[in-house]
Amino acid sequence: MMNDTLNVAGIIVSPHHYIDGQRVVSDETFDLFSPIDQRLLGQVAEGLAEHVDAAITAAARAYPAWSALSAAERKVYLDRFADEIGKRADAFCILESNDAGVLLSRMKHGVVPRAMLNITWFAEHALTLQDHAIDTEQAHHMVRHDPAGVVAIITPWNSPLMLATWKLGPALAAGNTVVVKPPEWAPLTSSLLGDCAHAAGLPPGVLNIVQGSGTKTGARLVSDPRLARISFTGSVPTAKWIAQTAGANLIPCSFELGGKSPFIVLADADIDNAAATGALMYRNAGQVCLAGTRFLVHALVRDRFIAAMRNYVEKLNIGDPRDEATEVGPIIHPRQVERVQSFVDRAIAGGAELLWGGAGHPFGAQYYQPTMLANVRQDSEIVQNEVFGPVLTLQTFHSDDEVIAMANGTDYGLGGVCYGETEHATHIAQQVRTGFIWVNSFGIRDLAAPFGGIKRSGVGREGGEWSFEFFCDVKDVIVPKKPFRASFSHR
Repeated sequence: MMNDTLNVAGIIVSPHHYIDGQRVVSDETFDLFSPIDQRLLGQVAEGLAEHVDAAITAAARAYPAWSALSAAERKVYLDRFADEIGKRADAFCILESNDAGVLLSRMKHGVVPRAMLNITWFAEHALTLQDHAIDTEQAHHMVRHDPAGVVAIITPWNSPLMLATWKLGPALAAGNTVVVKPPEWAPLTSSLLGDCAHAAGLPPGVLNIVQGSGTKTGARLVSDPRLARISFTGSVPTAKWIAQTAGANLIPCSFELGGKSPFIVLADADIDNAAATGALMYRNAGQVCLAGTRFLVHALVRDRFIAAMRNYVEKLNIGDPRDEATEVGPIIHPRQVERVQSFVDRAIAGGAELLWGGAGHPFGAQYYQPTMLANVRQDSEIVQNEVFGPVLTLQTFHSDDEVIAMANGTDYGLGGVCYGETEHATHIAQQVRTGFIWVNSFGIRDLAAPFGGIKRSGVGREGGEWSFEFFCDVKDVIVPKKPFRASFSHR
């Protein structure tokens, strides 16, 4: 029998759904295990058809009153919501470290502050969504951003709290009501968001959280015609299925999907700096969609770069993510460990050269050595498909035209990194087909800037005005400058 609460390292969290302002139990549950040591954290409620229906019904019922509030009135609620996240900062850090394996240090210094900002920044930015005037000779146009309705938000397991709030901020600030389906393998911080919403006084039904698997809960959610928007971060196959299902109801979707991003090292690059940044690609055990995983290194500096990066990789501290000295933690699930190993085994069998790593790490069953594979073909599986683990590839090039072709030579186009003399690197970066690319840097983000990919890496953009363009219905109210008289011409 499922307990009313779970105790995870001293943090009390509900395993139940959060629907219409209250906790809702389920007759079906699923087991939740920690990637740190495979211990059972407890049983979590599985979302059945009745729970999905109740959540969407509650959101639809709450929508008229929530959407009728001004942006300033909604901001009061959302600022309180962010404050409640801040009050539970330690709890969020401990929960996500235990159920997702995210580094405790990253949670403290990066994720939780960013989660709060995701709420407050979009609440503030929504104040600027006043009527935008377009004045023409014939009429005054007032362009409005009206809330769309009930929004479904589906988040992945590699950064559950950050990505949930990244979508929740603009969706709620715009005046929508929301149903969140958190990741099955890491649902606990999303559950805690329900407590924050309740404590902040968000009206019942404005935020609903239904836990469960994608095949059960997620499928029921995205097939409901009452939804106005679906925002999903995850895998390409799942996005394709969601698109087909939502298409039957003409529901707009936003997808942030996988990456196979190039990390370009030009001959005129600062090799040591590029190598130090390269080692960052192993953070979160390589479970980062925007990481540069395909290293494209000029042949003239190949050996120097490999030696420099090996030096940084050998110093990485691999271990328990709850230890703030740890730099690389566990892979989320045994199935993901098997997937990573199978990619590596097939690559080596196909002729790839193993520079380092290539196997599990002695710290534990779900820990994997940072790995680099060289001498890989452009058309090989390991180059063309996302591994989503601490596995990188290295190829060499001899000219700018060659590296641009290699960088653009996959079906993905999320991010990228380019190291070299600034003008040269910028020139190369501008020709890489991707949603964003860092020049001589990595990870610089701003909530006002667009984020998203092209090709198989996604549809649409998130951030700033782009988030509101998706979560709103844009409407033009047209008022003529002169009295309008209808007239008909007859032949």
